[in-house]
Amino acid sequence: MSTAADATGPPWRRIHRRTVLVTALVTAGVAVGAAVPAVAGLSGRLGYPAAIGWALAGAALLIGCATAGDYVRWRRTRYRVAGERVELHTGLLLVKRRSLARERIRSVDLTAHPLQRILGLVTVRIGTGDQTGGESTLELDPVARAEGERLRRDLLDRALLDARGTHRDGELARLDLRWIRYAPVSFVAPMLGGAAAGGVLQISDWVGAQGEVIDWVADRLRDTPLVWAIVVLVLAALVSGIVGALGLWVEMWWSYRLEREPGGTLRVRRGLLTSRSLSVEERRLRGVDLVEPLGVRLTGAARLDAITTGLAKDEEAQGADHNTLLPAAPRPFVDAIAAEVLREPLAPTGAPLTPHPPAARGRRLRRALMAALAPVLVLAVLGALLTPVLLWIALGCAVVGLPLSVALALDAYRSLGHTLSGGYLVTRSGTVRRSTAALQRSGVIGWTVRQSCFQRRAGLLSVTATTAAGGGAYTARDADASEGLAFASEAVPGLLEPFLVRD
Repeated sequence: MSTAADATGPPWRRIHRRTVLVTALVTAGVAVGAAVPAVAGLSGRLGYPAAIGWALAGAALLIGCATAGDYVRWRRTRYRVAGERVELHTGLLLVKRRSLARERIRSVDLTAHPLQRILGLVTVRIGTGDQTGGESTLELDPVARAEGERLRRDLLDRALLDARGTHRDGELARLDLRWIRYAPVSFVAPMLGGAAAGGVLQISDWVGAQGEVIDWVADRLRDTPLVWAIVVLVLAALVSGIVGALGLWVEMWWSYRLEREPGGTLRVRRGLLTSRSLSVEERRLRGVDLVEPLGVRLTGAARLDAITTGLAKDEEAQGADHNTLLPAAPRPFVDAIAAEVLREPLAPTGAPLTPHPPAARGRRLRRALMAALAPVLVLAVLGALLTPVLLWIALGCAVVGLPLSVALALDAYRSLGHTLSGGYLVTRSGTVRRSTAALQRSGVIGWTVRQSCFQRRAGLLSVTATTAAGGGAYTARDADASEGLAFASEAVPGLLEPFLVRD
């Protein structure tokens, strides 16, 4: 909806009036969810009719206040796109006037939760990519879907000045339903399983039935040995976690598509209930990060994240997947998409890496053994002083923990590596979460060289490339001292040499 035009610029527009309806419906849902435990808690003292009456009165008051507040927000919020700036005015008593220079805008992302999708609305998030939190973004919540698409096209319509190679525009990747097999082997599954068990106990406590739930489970496992009862409970939690992980994957990645638009913007569209459209301008792309969580890596898969300048802190708060270009997929396909995204004939993430010295393996083995033996020693001492049961627990921890720690340490050593591949420096490290980062050499703004006394004795050091993109630092850990310095010097000639001591 347009309002009266200013004499000095284009007309102002309001966010969509259906925002008031959205707020009323969302608040009604929250009120119903809160009313159920409230009625259960009040009915014991007041009786069900009085408890329901108080709950309805509270719900009506909550919905009325929220709706009135959002109506005021709708009346007092307006925006416009001028020739050089995007402006947003909002507020009743304290009016906030904010604007972003169009030349600094780096992302225009669209999201819509299920209710917004039904009503044809989207939330538009316009960002400059500055590391200044909310001051670097404007949010229009909500506008019509067509208006959101128009804003995205207009604000990101730029020519790509230095396009390299002849890689195609249009669709680069789309959802393959076979990728869902990687969801149960991610770390999300056990976390969701634990959350499900905790949720059942919490909800049963709200309605005063926690004791009955615990007794019901205990009755089912009464004749089962303790060890097998624990195994059954863990398996039940894992099954629920796997089901939750599959559902979460479908919600996040349904209708996934990765596209390159003619203006030089990578666009990711995905989502089943909540639709998301995320844009990454290629001008701020500095590389890619091929991420392999342990379970996903064991199945030969990986996911692909963008290393970009200006990923603001408030964007990170929306979720760790904000810069994910490709969900977990077969590793060869991920490498192919990385090459397409970077406009390179071959993906730097697939380049052969320089291995690190055996001394780096020793460091990891020593740290793994210390981490595994510490709880064993504590339990053994307590067992000798208090009860023999702790001695058996210590023995179990040693039998399970020591081989596992050694295996992870050896895998961490095998994962170490670094190299230069064309215009990119590549570093790899990690075992539980292995990361292979390919960073443009031109994106390196400095080097940090660290060498502890233990590294010095082993002839090792860690070399960190600092950058304004992605995580801000990418490290070749425990590299050979002379080789690591040579790697940094060759990656960005002239940046490190002034600080090297010449013999």
